[in-house]
Amino acid sequence: MSDFFTVSVIFATLAAGIRLATPYLLAGLGETVGQRSGVLNLGVDGVMQLSAFFAYWTALSTGNLWLASLVGLGVGLLMGLVYGVMTVRFKAEQGISGIGIFLFGLGFSDLMFQEKVGTPKFIPSKLPSVDIPFLSDIPKIGPALFSHSLMTYGAFVMVPLLSLMFSRTTFGTNVRAVGENPEAADSLGVSVARVRYTSILIGNAMAGVAGTALVLDLGIFQPNLTQGLGFIAIALVYFGAWRAPGVMAGALLYGFVQATVISWKALEIIPRSWSDIASAAPAILTIAALVVLARRVAPPAALTKPFTRH
Repeated sequence: MSDFFTVSVIFATLAAGIRLATPYLLAGLGETVGQRSGVLNLGVDGVMQLSAFFAYWTALSTGNLWLASLVGLGVGLLMGLVYGVMTVRFKAEQGISGIGIFLFGLGFSDLMFQEKVGTPKFIPSKLPSVDIPFLSDIPKIGPALFSHSLMTYGAFVMVPLLSLMFSRTTFGTNVRAVGENPEAADSLGVSVARVRYTSILIGNAMAGVAGTALVLDLGIFQPNLTQGLGFIAIALVYFGAWRAPGVMAGALLYGFVQATVISWKALEIIPRSWSDIASAAPAILTIAALVVLARRVAPPAALTKPFTRH
């Protein structure tokens, strides 16, 4: 255990925790926007799977990470449009529709991988780290906090941006109104369908970027790459009480616990016989936190409820 409590290992674990938190944060923030408008999307994991595969395939075929990122974003938007038509236009039950999106994403990404790639291959390059001038030069803490990929920086920048959107913009006010009382919002001239479509597209686009960030960070794709990450992101929305800073706190907690478990395995602090149990520690911690915190804040009143204009 003493090997872990050294400056170099602790800061390396800190850096890894921030990196590991990135896809959880991106997906969680996107789902927050959707849920604040009254739409629950249980298909986040499937969207991440699809986006991850097509971003990976693009990077593998072209070696262009920027193009791969755009493809991942585009897949997320496409799936958002599909989910929006299902839940807003046809008013399908959101839970069942989300599970359908998840199963489609899981199965189709596996099929495409077997057809187009077959054997796992590393992409030519991974997401590069970008050093923030001056800050990254701070001894120890600089590389841990200020030397990450643009997607990681972007994920954390989205936290204050979404907070400002919800509190200071007309669109954010409309999202909150539609999520709480769509009938009242409609009576004031707010298009409930337009707000929910837009929120779904934002949420799915961010889920697509989350899947892209995951696969480009790993540099390789495999079936069921996310391993339930999307469902953890949904849980983090409840953990964060539908607030961007709360979602960020949950994502960082999950990332740091995951990074700590990885460090302890590498240092052989955790016995091999406990390896599987230790790997489940982040999920167990998330569930425990949800039990304690989730009941303290009520979800949006119209969450999962379709709106029909009378």
